[in-house]
Amino acid sequence: MCEIMSTWHPDTVYHAAAYKHVPLVEHNPAAGIKNNVLGTLRTAKAAAEHGVSDFVLISTDKAVRPTNVMGASKRLAEMALQALAATNTGSKFSMVRFGNVLGSSGSVVPKFRQQIRDGGPITLTHAEVTRYFMTISEAAQLVIQAGAMAKGGDVFVLDMGQPVKIMDLARRMVELSGLTVKDEHNPEGDIQIAVTGMRPGEKLYEELLIGDNPKSTVHPRIMKAHEEFIPWGDFEVKLNALEIALNANDVGIIRLLMQQLVEGYAPSDDIVDWVYLEQEVQALDCQQG
Repeated sequence: MCEIMSTWHPDTVYHAAAYKHVPLVEHNPAAGIKNNVLGTLRTAKAAAEHGVSDFVLISTDKAVRPTNVMGASKRLAEMALQALAATNTGSKFSMVRFGNVLGSSGSVVPKFRQQIRDGGPITLTHAEVTRYFMTISEAAQLVIQAGAMAKGGDVFVLDMGQPVKIMDLARRMVELSGLTVKDEHNPEGDIQIAVTGMRPGEKLYEELLIGDNPKSTVHPRIMKAHEEFIPWGDFEVKLNALEIALNANDVGIIRLLMQQLVEGYAPSDDIVDWVYLEQEVQALDCQQG
């Protein structure tokens, strides 16, 4: 990062780099936290060291009262930048928090489209799950405009409109394809919708604010949130302890430290880290053998 920034001297850095797939990060928490938190912090420090004017973190609605490691790690990345901004580095650090982007990598829309092409079924995890959506062009334009408003340490929230029920989205996509949904009311339909069950760490609905006190900005679709953070001196000590646990892949301690650091983080499942689970199986085999 230092080499890149010292070579090209960018004025603005948009940092979207994240492991954003909720179940994958739930199964590999240490890797997810290292990338999302430590990677963000080291990139931000490199930016400050080389005179970058504006550093904008692309955050997520999953950072609000997270039930999964991915969301908790993104909130911790926000907190790292908030703490860094308060040290007056000379660079302006800000965060822009929003929901799902239609057509982006991992989005349900291209997935549903392919499942319809394949003749079904469309798979969704729960009949009542809802999500916020905006288009790629909307998200890109609003992120740029929000970043331009930054004073330092700002947490911006994009107006995502009303949340969409994913079951309704699936049905609508079937109909727009000129087909019908196959269910108990229409057994001769074309495409079945199958509910597969919630995945590790998944929420039924997402939120965009931790508190209830957003402030308006000069842009009607960009709000500014007031989110608490830990001052840099205290934060750095806690982060060092977390990094030790990450390097040892001590999943229990990692989870405990994340809960202490991230307000509202309430894991929705037991530990599902692949290595941890395999080690448990091997320990049980040893006991039985």
